[in-house]
Amino acid sequence: MKNKKILDIFGKRKIFFIVPIVIAFVALVVALIFGIEVDIEFKGGTLVTYSYTGDLDTGAVKSAAESYGYGTVGVSTGSAIVSTGGMTNSVTLSFSANEAFTEDAQNELSDKLEEQFASNQLTHQNTQDVNPTSGVKFFVKCLVAVLFSFLLLVIYIAFRFKKIGGLSAGIFALVALMHDIIIVFAVFIFFRLPVDANFMAVILTILGYSINNTIVTYDRIRENRTLYGKRMGLVELMNTSVTQTMTRSINTTITTAFAALAICVVAWICGVESIISFAFPLLIGLIAGFYSSVFLSGSMWVMWQLHKSKKQAAAK
Repeated sequence: MKNKKILDIFGKRKIFFIVPIVIAFVALVVALIFGIEVDIEFKGGTLVTYSYTGDLDTGAVKSAAESYGYGTVGVSTGSAIVSTGGMTNSVTLSFSANEAFTEDAQNELSDKLEEQFASNQLTHQNTQDVNPTSGVKFFVKCLVAVLFSFLLLVIYIAFRFKKIGGLSAGIFALVALMHDIIIVFAVFIFFRLPVDANFMAVILTILGYSINNTIVTYDRIRENRTLYGKRMGLVELMNTSVTQTMTRSINTTITTAFAALAICVVAWICGVESIISFAFPLLIGLIAGFYSSVFLSGSMWVMWQLHKSKKQAAAK
């Protein structure tokens, strides 16, 4: 380490803190102005699925469906099982809960779309009414799982890192995780991705990767504290520890991020939007997890320790 330059993470902490604050503020403004896209499973509505052949212009299908006055229509493509037992291309239109979208209206819409896209042999396959209750229950269960994992993480870090103020380390690790959640949420807002089951899947995945990087950093801080004792100040201790673990954190993040990027590219080429809405936020979330573990958690821990030391000195 003698020949390796120690990064001054703590010295530039204000810059590192400002970046996520600005992103969160802009995301809040966008959400207030344009609203938040919510998947039909959370707000209820109707899913109408059609099979088709050839290359279907989903944009044209969306415009045609919305022209009939049933509100904003979501369009996703995939595969469907036809009556012959085989698989075919499918397009699913999602309509938010709308009293005017009766069974007669659905049949009329299908007739018009099948006629307009006859060259693609657009054929109605099935219609499904979605109750938002099940989606809300799923969302609540995921939130409970996240909160429970937060509690366990605080307890685990508090015991494992008692030598460096375990409880405060655990709390700031959670603050870093909240940063990751906010950034992922901002991705859904900025790119108008509907908040759905993929959102919770991304959150739960990111939490695992992010906390792992943070624990590795804390572990190195603890080792260096044992090795150098009070000969090394808190700021130097944190900067040295983060620098020593930086390469590992970068390699871990890049490896996983490239996998997510590859999935994004393949899904984009194949037009599978449901995969993109998972892989792309995951890609950004991995980067956010690296950022919070390296540039935020350690600096917040040092700030608290310095504050506590000053308070104790003043009390004496």
